[in-house]
Amino acid sequence: MRKSGWAVAVAGLGSLVLLTACGGSSSSSPSSSSSTPANAGQPSGATGMPSPGTTVLIVQRSNVGWVLAEASGYVVYTYAGDTKGGSPTCTGSCAEIWKPVTGLPMASTADTLPGTLGTVATASGAKQITYNGYPLYTFKNAGVLSTEGNGIEGKWHVVKLSAKDVTYPG
Repeated sequence: MRKSGWAVAVAGLGSLVLLTACGGSSSSSPSSSSSTPANAGQPSGATGMPSPGTTVLIVQRSNVGWVLAEASGYVVYTYAGDTKGGSPTCTGSCAEIWKPVTGLPMASTADTLPGTLGTVATASGAKQITYNGYPLYTFKNAGVLSTEGNGIEGKWHVVKLSAKDVTYPG
């Protein structure tokens, strides 16, 4: 029996997750990029609770198929103006609408991401989470499980995944 998207989200939460916030800036500064294993931020203890400041990412079913989302259910997007491994280019007023996904990235234990999670420094010095080297954002006006930001201006795109990226307990 297949789990619903909400069951996956609940499995991904498993505990209180602190999501960090970040404000954008229109100034630019050199970035630093790092690759992080999908389970980064996961403690080695038996509790399975993420470290403070960890942002858990899950594979979620949406109206456009399976997508990457925060454990809270907010779908994440990439911006066509960004380059792989480069500094985020959605800053200032852009970042007021397209909120950078920040913190220490961790994939839900219920999911197996085919790509790599990492971080890149924003102009303000915060760590913005990346997927396969591209900075991630959420759309301010979207609700939980909404993909309404997908395709805006032909530049904003959900991270498409598949059902095989969801691990079901056997």
